Order: sequence, then C-alpha cells, then structure tokens
Amino acid sequence: MSANPLVSSSRRGLHRAAVVGALATAGVLAGAGAAFAHVTVHPDSYPQGASDGTLTFRVPDEEDNASTTKVDITLPTDHPIPSVLVTPVGGWTAQVKTTRLKTPVKTDDGNITDAVSEIVWTGGKIDPGNYQDFTVAFGQLPTGTDQLVFKALQTYSDGKITRWIEAKRPGRPDPENPAPTLKLTAAASADAPSTAPKDSPTAAAKASDSTARSLGVAGLVAGVLGLAAGGLGLARSRSGNQHEQ
Repeated sequence: MSANPLVSSSRRGLHRAAVVGALATAGVLAGAGAAFAHVTVHPDSYPQGASDGTLTFRVPDEEDNASTTKVDITLPTDHPIPSVLVTPVGGWTAQVKTTRLKTPVKTDDGNITDAVSEIVWTGGKIDPGNYQDFTVAFGQLPTGTDQLVFKALQTYSDGKITRWIEAKRPGRPDPENPAPTLKLTAAASADAPSTAPKDSPTAAAKASDSTARSLGVAGLVAGVLGLAAGGLGLARSRSGNQHEQ
C-alpha cells in the first residue's frame, strides 16, 4: 500500500466535482438520537457508474468527555473507486492511500491499475455533541454491485476507537456499529425509448395543432354556409322586386 496525497486518473472531471463540492462544516447535534451517533455517507445513493460527484462522510462525536481526533475511512477494493480529490477541512490534514488492483479497471483514459483504498483525516478535533463533514470528489463509481460499504474508524482523545465496520444484512436487525453504506441504483439507459407525457410540449403542440385544424374546418364550413345564406337572400330580394314591377 502506498501513500499518495492526490490520486487522479480523470483530473478534469475531478476538479469540476471538487469545485461544486460543498465545503465541510461543523455542526451541533441538538437532541441527537441513536442514528446521529453513526458515521454516515451523504447522499445515500447514486446510479452505478456515476461520475464527477461528491460523497460526504458525516462524523458525529457521541462521547461525553472525549473529542474525535482521527477519522479513517476505508474504501472497498472489490469494486474500487479509482480516484478522488479531498475537500479541505479547516484544522484537518487528509492522507489518501492507494492499493494495487488485482484486476485493472478499464476507463476512457486507459486501464487503471491503482485505486483509492483509504482516506485518513488527522490534526483536527470534533468536540462532544458536535459533528464534522468530510467531503471527497470522485471520478467514477463502479458498476456490477448494488452498494458500497465504507468501513470507518473513529479515534477519540482518550484513546478509544469506535469501529463502524458492520455491514447491514437484509432481513436482519441493524447492527450496533453500522458501516456507512452507499446504495447503487441501476444506471439510466442512454438508448431507452422516450415517450412524451400527456402534458409535454410535444403533446401540447399536437393538441394545439389539432385544435387549430378543427377550428379552421369549422370556420370554413361557417363561411360556406354564410355565403349560401347570403346568396339565397339576394335571390329572394330580386324575386320580390320583379313581382312589384
């Protein structure tokens, strides 16, 4: 495993994502329940193969007398994320570690042989009852799986380490120390047939055109009837004049 402060196989996309990524902020947990004590990832879902996005790991401090001094997030390597950029967080230093992949990942920029395996934040502090957001921008998410599990280690000022590493199992109760989990939904198909909804501009245009045609036909019929009525009136008028003479 090698340490690398910046891993970027697709730098242009990553820099775009880093610019739009939200700056990490600290907040206060008011009336926090059990769910707030967990390390979580936001958003909680992305389409498979999504690119140029961001992931935010929210780390709360649920201890009464100890501050969080280190956050260690492990990224899955069976379905790897080839490259990330870390959003700076005041007071914290991030270290991005990579690992050699057994099977290279094919991308438009070529084969990727290394992927991010771990991100470690140190140097800062999360006081009791507060939380900190740690945001990273990714180049591309993997396909072929319906979720990514990010194991997290949270180290406190008193030396305690909480391991958020337990994966959720379908049909089983939530684990005591759940790992941050990102759901991966089916990727949208680019060649899927598109149908215009009833209230779409295309449908509205067709309805408007049909209405215009109907009105045009009705106007034409009314015009013909008007001409016929006018001709009949004129004929009657001439006939009456002839009888008077």
